[in-house]
Amino acid sequence: MTDQIREIAFDTETTGLNWSGDDRVIEVGAVELINHVATGRTFHERINPGRKVSEKTIEITGITDEMLADKPPFEHPSIVDALLEFIGDSPVVAHNAAFDRGFLNAELVRCGRPEIPLEQWVDTLDIAKKRYPGAPASLDALCKRFNIGLEARTLHGALLDSQLLAEVYLELKGGRARSFDFSDGSGDGDGAKFRTARQRPTPLGSLVTEDEARQHQAFMETLGEGAIWSRYQP
Repeated sequence: MTDQIREIAFDTETTGLNWSGDDRVIEVGAVELINHVATGRTFHERINPGRKVSEKTIEITGITDEMLADKPPFEHPSIVDALLEFIGDSPVVAHNAAFDRGFLNAELVRCGRPEIPLEQWVDTLDIAKKRYPGAPASLDALCKRFNIGLEARTLHGALLDSQLLAEVYLELKGGRARSFDFSDGSGDGDGAKFRTARQRPTPLGSLVTEDEARQHQAFMETLGEGAIWSRYQP
C-alpha cells in the first residue's frame, strides 16, 4: 500500500502586517489534507491578541476587538497545544508562507515553544509563480483560474481561506482525477457521470490500401472456416 501524504493547509488573520513588532495573530484556520485532498478535519480558533485590531484588518476580515474580547490568548492550551497537535510534523501549506510562518513562529517563541522550521513549509505563491510566470498569483486570482467558487468569500477568514487554499493546492499539484460512473444514465449512480465522446460529422476514411486489403483477405482464407476471425466478418 502506498504511504499516504498528510499536509496542513494553513492561514492566519492578524492585527496588522508586522509580525516582528507588536502585531499579533487573531485567527488561525487549518485544513487536513491526505494526498493533497481535504479530509474534512479542520482546526479553527479566534484569539485575543491583547491589543487593538487595526482598522484595515477590521475592513478586510470583519473581526473587531469586541469579537475577540472573550477569546483565549494564543498561549492558552486550547490554542497553542491543540494547534501544534493538529499540525504535528506534517508539511504546512500556506499562500505567501513567509507571512504566516513569521506570525505563527513569533507566537510560538512568545510561548517558549520551538518554531516550525522553514523546511516544513510549502508556499503555494512560489509554486504558482513558477508554474504561471507573469500571471496574477493571489489566492483570489488562482481561485478564478481554477474555477473555484468565491461566492462565500465576502470577507477574509482563516478557515475559509484555508479551505480555498486546499482546493488551489490540489489544482497546482495536478488536479483531482476525473471519476467515472458506469451507470445506466438514470441518475442513480454514485459517481460523476461520464460524457459520451462527440462523434465526427463525417467518418474518417479507411487508411488501408486496396493491396493491403487483398493480402489480408487472402490470409484470412488460409485460416479455414472454423477460425474465430470468421465470426466477426461482415
